[in-house]
Amino acid sequence: MEAIKPLARSTARPGADALLGGFGGFFDPRAAGFKDPVLVASTDGVGTKLKVAIATGRHATVGIDLVAMCVNDIVVQGAEPLFFLDYFATGKLDTATAETVVAGIAEGCRQAGCALIGGETAEMPGMYADGDYDLAGFAVGAVERDQALTGETVRAGDLLLGLASSGLHSNGYSLARRVVERSGAAFDRPAPFAPDRTLADILIAPTRIYVKSCLAAIRAGGPDGVRALAHITGGGLPENLPRVLPEGLAARIDRRSWPQPAVFGWLAEQGGIDDAELLRTFNCGIGMVLAVAESRAAAVTKALQDGGETVYRIGRIEPQAGEPVVFANGMQ
Repeated sequence: MEAIKPLARSTARPGADALLGGFGGFFDPRAAGFKDPVLVASTDGVGTKLKVAIATGRHATVGIDLVAMCVNDIVVQGAEPLFFLDYFATGKLDTATAETVVAGIAEGCRQAGCALIGGETAEMPGMYADGDYDLAGFAVGAVERDQALTGETVRAGDLLLGLASSGLHSNGYSLARRVVERSGAAFDRPAPFAPDRTLADILIAPTRIYVKSCLAAIRAGGPDGVRALAHITGGGLPENLPRVLPEGLAARIDRRSWPQPAVFGWLAEQGGIDDAELLRTFNCGIGMVLAVAESRAAAVTKALQDGGETVYRIGRIEPQAGEPVVFANGMQ
């Protein structure tokens, strides 16, 4: 507790002083500048990516993954993440590992602009194997009532902007680990498809946090410029885009519009993964999608690029004639 208090303090923001040690954490939405807010909540974990972290002893960035999986789900509602709580469970506490993980959580909170206001460390002998641990996260955000994004305003003709992912993010690791095992590759050796980096470097790369750039894009788009956002997690593009599409509309995606990172092609080749399964298991290089009115696409794109994003025009919304997501052309 004493070790992580400075980490929590580093995430303080208006509305929260990020002090730990009480039975609960406080947050004041008024102090954060909200007048008539609707709260948006999300919870998630890191999944079996933790097995890679444990196997390689690389724990510094899984906390970023944990925050990212929660706050990226919140920003798609147009909401600003306000505060975060974590749950760290293990059989026997290794203080150094726990502190390293929480340092990553604090870094993720700083990237997202939210306060780490509390959490729980559970030590449960017999529940976890020696050295194993699990993580869960809980985030709450807010958006002014009349500014929430629900996808209801998406229209045929809207452009789809895809934001580049930083790799696998935190989905598909059960399959990825099985492919690595069967291929004979090793985490600590150069990746077969990227000899200047180890396989662990690529697989442990933290999930990109899109919060600040997407909030800036929403502001730059003006009223009704950004119509919807979709966080591309488990289920990939085929299952996440329909979650923000009104009935009767579909997304047509041009798969030549962005370069698929080499790791996905290697996983497909080594694992005998067909195209449909690849698209439904992994993000394939696109971590967030925005549906944008064509007239505001240039302003939204500039705001995203100014926020450090790599932006691709990956498709368009059209009347639905079959599946809700249609893929055209092959991947580069």
